[in-house]
Amino acid sequence: MAHFEVGGIVRALHGVRDEWRDSQRRSREPGAREFPSRDALAQIVESLKGALFPMRLGPPDLRHESEDFYVGHSLDSALQALLTQARLELEFNARHEPRSPGEIDDAATDAVHRFANALPGLRRLLDTDVLAAYQGDPAARSVDEVLLCYPGVLAMIHHRLAHELYTLGQPLLARIVAELAHAQTGIDIHPGAQIGAGFFIDHGTGVVIGETAVIGKRVRLYQAVTLGAKRFPTDAEGNLQKGLPRHPVVEDDVVIYAGATILGRVRLGKGAVIGGNVWITDDVPAGASVTQASMQNAPQGAAA
Repeated sequence: MAHFEVGGIVRALHGVRDEWRDSQRRSREPGAREFPSRDALAQIVESLKGALFPMRLGPPDLRHESEDFYVGHSLDSALQALLTQARLELEFNARHEPRSPGEIDDAATDAVHRFANALPGLRRLLDTDVLAAYQGDPAARSVDEVLLCYPGVLAMIHHRLAHELYTLGQPLLARIVAELAHAQTGIDIHPGAQIGAGFFIDHGTGVVIGETAVIGKRVRLYQAVTLGAKRFPTDAEGNLQKGLPRHPVVEDDVVIYAGATILGRVRLGKGAVIGGNVWITDDVPAGASVTQASMQNAPQGAAA
């Protein structure tokens, strides 16, 4: 067996970490973990997926008569673990916005209670997403196949959970949950995006949906669609201004085909159809159809 002299590398890595912590004004005091854990969140999400869809995403040996027991056990375990992660995020944030330990504990507990109470509503929303995928894809043989196999549905399970955490003041936990799905599916949905019922992403790879995007009901997207920002405003000192509305608003019943790029705070009107590989930076009227040909023939600056 080869022998590696790692002592010097360990010391060098220690020095690099100290340099980073000093540059970021982090404490060097020994103590417990400072940040939420990606691995812990992955286990929490797996438990929540099983609790939401026990007979399809739960354990393979689960029987109907044990369903409620399994859901209760999984929920209790997941929510206790989520509470730990929520405290870690709030403690980390307290470096910039000081709060007492008691205030942090109360805020974390309240957020997780509210998250837990939202789960039945999230399940109903996810049922509309599953049904939209089944009804929108002629290759789908059952809703069970859709739930078990479709990357767009997996991404939406993560997004519905992540968005709830985002609205409850846990944006780092939300982002981790969203990025777990991004890594698995190639679908990048920021947890801040507002997405209505019956949302279907077909195929999905390369889809990007930005933080301030607002999507209505029964919207369908295909692969490589981008709902992005057109520009990034800065303040007087040149720093990016965060949180400003900068992504598209997509109204009900819109279809966006593969490779389309929609940038900026534009509005796609109800029932509009956006063809593949078009580039849109202006509003599109309700019911309009935008294709490459119509873009080429449209007056300068018009979307359709």
